[in-house]
Amino acid sequence: MKIVVAGPGCPRCQATERNVMNACAELNLAAEVAHVTRVEEFARMGVTLTPAVIVDGKIVVAGRVPTVDELKTLFSKLC
Repeated sequence: MKIVVAGPGCPRCQATERNVMNACAELNLAAEVAHVTRVEEFARMGVTLTPAVIVDGKIVVAGRVPTVDELKTLFSKLC
């Protein structure tokens, strides 16, 4: 599973990345996690609101910081 956090690096984006990492750790999920900070790059991915979480090319959260529990539920359904 490839997970991308998209956002310019603001505190909300950093919180989202932390929550993604914590959710993966709690699920023992071996995922490749990346943080894309360049506007041009995440715009190409279809992201218009940040922070965004993209799983295997699909935007699953945008415009808000998801909780660890929410991410665990999402990741479990997508595995």
